[in-house]
Amino acid sequence: MMNNRKRFISMLAGAMLIAIGVPPTAHAEMSAQELAKISQNPVGNLVSVPFQNNTNFNTGPRDGTQNVLNIQPVIPINVNSEWNIITRTIMPVITQPGFTPGQDSTTGLGDIQFAAFLSPAQPKGLIWGVGAIAQMPTNSNNRLGNDNWGLGPNFVVLKLEKGNPWVYGALVNNIWSLSSNKQGGSYNNGLIQPFLNYNYSDGTYLTTSPIITANWKADNSERWTVPLGGGVGKIFHIGKLPVNTQLSAYYNVVKPDDAANWQLRVQVQFMFPK
Repeated sequence: MMNNRKRFISMLAGAMLIAIGVPPTAHAEMSAQELAKISQNPVGNLVSVPFQNNTNFNTGPRDGTQNVLNIQPVIPINVNSEWNIITRTIMPVITQPGFTPGQDSTTGLGDIQFAAFLSPAQPKGLIWGVGAIAQMPTNSNNRLGNDNWGLGPNFVVLKLEKGNPWVYGALVNNIWSLSSNKQGGSYNNGLIQPFLNYNYSDGTYLTTSPIITANWKADNSERWTVPLGGGVGKIFHIGKLPVNTQLSAYYNVVKPDDAANWQLRVQVQFMFPK
């Protein structure tokens, strides 16, 4: 029974890869450094499934620990020989600590975000992508999100060159709520994520990728969260499947009063290059 189940799952996974145009063994031709660099390109022509876990320490009025596991499947769509559409879905699984005496922690699904970038299939010089991001009120508990839909622009630009170990750029978006008549009210949230990576030939890399956020509806003193930090990553293989792993830490040098002091980020990314 168990062997049949494993065989079925393996066949199903292979069929899914073929259906979206990913040859299961194509990745074997790429070097570890090339795999690391393509994993750092938000608009790369790469099917991947990152699991990014963020543990936020000293969160809320009682200095609890918040955990956010972001499941982020990335699927490129080839429009034609000149253009790709890169889709990224962020599904957060959140454990929220209690904020008042006697309040238990809550675990469940947060608000899913879906982003799509239009990007040149054969970029020259700077690589870029432009599109839109939508926020869906999918939270399983009113402590884990907002019940109003949101929409806004999304933009990324980066530099990635063959033979150059550096990959650097920035991702920017802003999401406005489309209404304010449900739980949580209206929102207007911005995000800036600069990234800088240095890649070694064996697939090891140094990275910094702080997520800077702005709540434009908050007072100036409570508006910004600005982390500083970095970490290390490594490409390895499970059989022929390349996996990108990363460990990093960030300290919030600017933050709202009840935001976390610092964050530990662990990421595992399963990659299916064409």
